[in-house]
Amino acid sequence: MNLHEYQAKDVFRSFGIPVPAGHVAGSPEEAVAAAQSLGGPIWVVKAQVHAGGRGKAGGVKVVRDLDAVRAAAAGMLGQRLVTAQTGAEGLPIDTVYVETGSEIVREVYLSLTLNRDKGRIALIASVAGGMDIEEVAAHTPEKIVAVNVHPAAGLQPYQCRKLAFALGFEGKQIAAFQKIAVALYQLYLERDASLVEINPLIVTKAGDLLALDAKINIDDNALFRQPALAAVRDAAQEDPMERRAAAHDLNYVSLDGNIACMVNGAGLAMATMDLIKLHGGKPANFLDVGGGATSERVTAAFQLILSNPNVQAILVNIFGGIVRCDLIAEGVINAVKHVGVKVPVVVRLEGTNAPQAREMLAQSGLTITPAGDLTDAARKAVSLAKKG
Repeated sequence: MNLHEYQAKDVFRSFGIPVPAGHVAGSPEEAVAAAQSLGGPIWVVKAQVHAGGRGKAGGVKVVRDLDAVRAAAAGMLGQRLVTAQTGAEGLPIDTVYVETGSEIVREVYLSLTLNRDKGRIALIASVAGGMDIEEVAAHTPEKIVAVNVHPAAGLQPYQCRKLAFALGFEGKQIAAFQKIAVALYQLYLERDASLVEINPLIVTKAGDLLALDAKINIDDNALFRQPALAAVRDAAQEDPMERRAAAHDLNYVSLDGNIACMVNGAGLAMATMDLIKLHGGKPANFLDVGGGATSERVTAAFQLILSNPNVQAILVNIFGGIVRCDLIAEGVINAVKHVGVKVPVVVRLEGTNAPQAREMLAQSGLTITPAGDLTDAARKAVSLAKKG
């Protein structure tokens, strides 16, 4: 789950991380009132969407009078912001964040995330603040430094100093940086974060450190421990199909292809998509119905994938270990009968009760294409999709 910038900054404040003063607004009038309460002479109006690259897309405006605040807010609210991270459809701007302008001398990057290779939380920093960190990693990796935190020892002062020196901090800035780094680490642990990022962390004209932006991603599996954060989830920023899938305990990710996949098991789902690509097709989604799939869940999965108008074929690939293949077959038959499936359906079933399941499909009287193995299934799905 992602937080908006203003929500993340509220969390930052609660952990003592310095951020500029600001207020959220849902209308141009509220934006002007926020600017008046903050005092001038410079404000920054920021579109609140769950995506980076807002500044390049026109979602961040520096303004110097109240009329400009109103105009900036009016130009953003109710629109969709398209950035490199949103895709062509963009994300809706329902709120803006009005913030006091800052005098920036220098920008750096700072974040915490999980280093899966090491099994440790990594504190990552770069002198190239304000830029896309992926671009920095690709073209100037020497500008990125990181330390891995041992879970038993926690973040150590020497690790903070190592990063502070690498970032060129000196004097009181080193102690200020260490305080911010330790607070971020505590935030990461206590709020069950998967990512905490400040880009940029700025040095002001007075020599102080300030988090000019804030990004926090919360581990969905830990939301039951974070009721206050779960309560501020902005569903409008999420893919509607992925929201529907979550309501049925389905793991779904939208893609831009035309062959819908319904698979049990994340690894098998990835292999299925790989084979579709290998044989010249494009998957329309990742969909894992899980090991405990039922007939009802399969029907819900069909309804979900058929709501995508780009789908021209469906590939069902089930390995029955925990789940019984005959239950999947029952769900496929019910879905094709009652959901109104008008595109080709290719089904590959192996495992528990697979022979019975194949017999059920064969006797259903429905136009369902059986497949002998996964490669055969992928080839048939690609061929049928190409025929339209």
